[in-house]
Formats: sequence, structure tokens, C-alpha cells
Amino acid sequence: MITVLLADDQPLVRAGLRALLDTESDLSVLGEAADGREAVRQAAALRPDVVLMDIRMPELDGLEATRRIVGARTSRVVVVTTFDLDEYVYEALRAGASGFLVKDAEPGELRQAVRVAARGDALLSPGVTRRLIERFAATAAPRDEPRLGALTPREREVLGRIAQGQNNGQIAETLFMSPATVKTHVNRIMAKLGLHDRAQLVVLAYESGLIRPGGV
Repeated sequence: MITVLLADDQPLVRAGLRALLDTESDLSVLGEAADGREAVRQAAALRPDVVLMDIRMPELDGLEATRRIVGARTSRVVVVTTFDLDEYVYEALRAGASGFLVKDAEPGELRQAVRVAARGDALLSPGVTRRLIERFAATAAPRDEPRLGALTPREREVLGRIAQGQNNGQIAETLFMSPATVKTHVNRIMAKLGLHDRAQLVVLAYESGLIRPGGV
């Protein structure tokens, strides 16, 4: 069972999300929060697998709430936003969110987003998220990232493919290795870099200059 916490300051939005999720046999809403501070408290108390987090909330905004929840390693966070191109979304990914979803997404997309985040993947399929990362990563010079020095050449290559939006199957095909081997590499990369999912790997790869926006 995948457990979920809903964090949004609008009761009708929370009610709608709960109705969409609780109809699924593998999904269960544990609680709701109307502001960022309550979201952090509830995440610590309930330890849900996934928090669906609004960005603009009273008391504590969704960015800082995401940063605290991810930092405590209690749950994964998916940001739910009104806008599909919003600078706050990029900042949420930098804070550790596993991805984002727009509020007018189809019900099936919402349910799938929760499942994807719960298994440790990121909502980084080709489309809005990658364009967003490239757009904002392109505005700043690459920053020195000493943690990359711990990676083997093969691990750096796998990281580059992740940053280009490839899933494990595509990486396996491109680099002529088994999916199981790719998964092992991904897990080792995360451990060495101290990161917990693919969204953070993508952000680091772009911001460090390992992959340049628009690069392949």
C-alpha cells in the first residue's frame, strides 16, 4: 500500500485529490495539511510514502516544506502546481522534490505520479520537466561539484543519460548493458552523491556542467 499526505491550503482541492486516490486499492491518503508547517509536522508523524505538495501556502511555503521533509528523509515529495512553467517548480526540484504535476492533469496521471514517486523514480519523462530544468540551468554558470569525483567513468556516463531523460531500459540499450546492471549503477550513483532520486540527479548533472542544456 502506498500512503499519501495531501498538502494544500484549499479544502476543495484536498477533497478532490483524496477522492481520486482513495478509490485505488494500492493508494491510501493518511492525512491532510492546510499549510507548510502542518505538512512538515504530519510528514514526520505519519511518514507517508509520498507528499503531494502545493507551492503557495500560508505559514510555510511548499518550497521550504519540501526542503525540510526531504531533508528528514521521511517521504518523497511531488509538487502540485497551477503552472507548468513556473520558476518555483525548478526550485522545488532543487529542494529535493521528486517531480511535479499540474493541477489540471488527468486523474490517471495523478495516480501514476504517486506510484512513480513511491518507487523512487522521478517525473522526468521528456516534456515539461526537462525543458524547465534546461531553461533555468542555462541561466547560471556551472558550479564546482566535488562529489562527481567519486564516480567512475561508467557511472558518470550513466548519470549523463539519466540527465537526458532516459529510463533504465533506454540506458541499458544505449550502453549495451543489462537493466539490472543499470539499476546497480544508479543506486551506487545516488549513494555516492548523497541523493535520493533521479530528479536530484538530473538537477546536479545540469548545474555541475556534466550535461549542458540542450546537450545529448
